[in-house]
Amino acid sequence: MVLTSLADSTARRVEALGSSLSEALFEPSLRLGVTGLARAGKTVFITSLVANLMNRGRMLQLSAAREGRIETAFLQPQPDDTVPRFDYENHLAALTGPEPNWPDSTRAVSELRLSLKVRPTGLLSGLQGPRVLHLDIVDYPGEWLLDLSLLDKSYEDWSAEVLARIDARSQAQGFMAAISSCDGDAPHDEPLAQAVAAAFTEYLKAAREAGFYDCTPGRFLLPGDLAGSPVLTFAPVRAGQAKAPRGSLRREMARRYEAYKTQVVRPFFRDHFSRIDRQVVLVDALGAIHSGPPAVEDLRQSMADILGAFRPGRNRFLTRVLGGKRVERILFAATKADHLHHEQHPQLTSIIEALTRDAQDRARFAGAETAALALASIRATTEEMRRHEGRDLPCVRGTLLDSGKQAAFYPGALPQDPGKLLVPARQGVERWLEGDYQTMRFAPATLDLKPGDGPPHIRLDRAAEFLIGDRL
Repeated sequence: MVLTSLADSTARRVEALGSSLSEALFEPSLRLGVTGLARAGKTVFITSLVANLMNRGRMLQLSAAREGRIETAFLQPQPDDTVPRFDYENHLAALTGPEPNWPDSTRAVSELRLSLKVRPTGLLSGLQGPRVLHLDIVDYPGEWLLDLSLLDKSYEDWSAEVLARIDARSQAQGFMAAISSCDGDAPHDEPLAQAVAAAFTEYLKAAREAGFYDCTPGRFLLPGDLAGSPVLTFAPVRAGQAKAPRGSLRREMARRYEAYKTQVVRPFFRDHFSRIDRQVVLVDALGAIHSGPPAVEDLRQSMADILGAFRPGRNRFLTRVLGGKRVERILFAATKADHLHHEQHPQLTSIIEALTRDAQDRARFAGAETAALALASIRATTEEMRRHEGRDLPCVRGTLLDSGKQAAFYPGALPQDPGKLLVPARQGVERWLEGDYQTMRFAPATLDLKPGDGPPHIRLDRAAEFLIGDRL
């Protein structure tokens, strides 16, 4: 088994070396990872980005598009034959059809290759022909990314950490009741193990719905073909003796936890995550603010955990050739900016900057470039001013997702100083002291696109300029 593992590892390295040499010397490729936690809008972001790179009329902040140097962009078969293709065509049809609707959320890893033919710049540009850049977009759930933090934790440490964190949460009452009478050092009983794991899964679902982000293990929420398998049938239990007795429930839970890391988390890191060049992390900051201070603090900690999973730094030529890739640019983007009037966009940008400050500082120290901005991948609203109690309120108008009716909406004024949100959240305050912040769920607007225009957006072109502009 050891020899087989070594041979497999050697074969992977040789294959990666050949691929890296080919890309570095001939037609370069850039792997862009797109992730975000639940309801952050990953599918919509990728669909709109590809559509606007193929029809660039709305991409004026992307220098190569503004200068007319992108001659064409077209979809090609992806390089990874074992990874599902991102369903771009059906997602675009859902967003731009006569009765538009939001596409299904990300539930597994998928990939799409967009090839761009670009005219070079510089003094010798007239003597050179156009070159090709392959943009490989990798879509994966943010919940899986948070699982990477489990690699450095033992089952005992993870259990103690989780139980201490969720003990006071109302969503965990059912699970805490299930393990209160559970003796982890008693002999293993499979029906009991399944019942405890099911209760833990229900807690994770309820916590995610309540706006919490520390919902690991992520595959419990998106199990796919692993549903019901022992590798997803474990949960944190309280320790009795210092060391779990042989044959005990806790010993079996620890074994399954280690199997989860070995058979689920490590392959994801090896096959997908470790090959990323650039990364965008989408954040539903408005949803967290609406959920309250605990959700905001949980989001801040999750952003730090996500950055901890990356290997930030610069990719030199030999680094790329030898397969030691690092994430050299990371964009943190607060989505759904169209749910706010543009007057409040600077406040939303300041909030996402503050939420990710620790993560960005660490990435910059390692040599990576980072940025934060507020965007809307597809604009679903229009703006208007409404008179209310003697003052004008900056509102947005759109079609409500639940009722299909048109409505004008004012979510509340975000503070100029993001500390007014982050400090109470760190202090454990349960509710905002200066009023609540509301959110609405808008349906996508019916679009009438002109030839050459992609779907309307807010700052998607600025995001593209940061992520790939230097390679165009």
